[in-house]
Amino acid sequence: MSEQVLKACKELIEDAKMNCADLVFKEVCLEILSRARHVLTERQFKQLVAYAAERMKEKIPFELQQELMAHR
Repeated sequence: MSEQVLKACKELIEDAKMNCADLVFKEVCLEILSRARHVLTERQFKQLVAYAAERMKEKIPFELQQELMAHR
């Protein structure tokens, strides 16, 4: 069950990466991590933290950033 939760968390992070501006994306990641801590094992949580950290380091293209901001 917790493997499915881990997969779902990663999918949520990916979706947020594609659909949110950087600042909002980081806020969403922190919220996901906060909630996931209560349902994942320690190993899975560390794996999710590493995954989120890698995604946070990635920059989305400036054009996509502008497009996301225009839709707000």
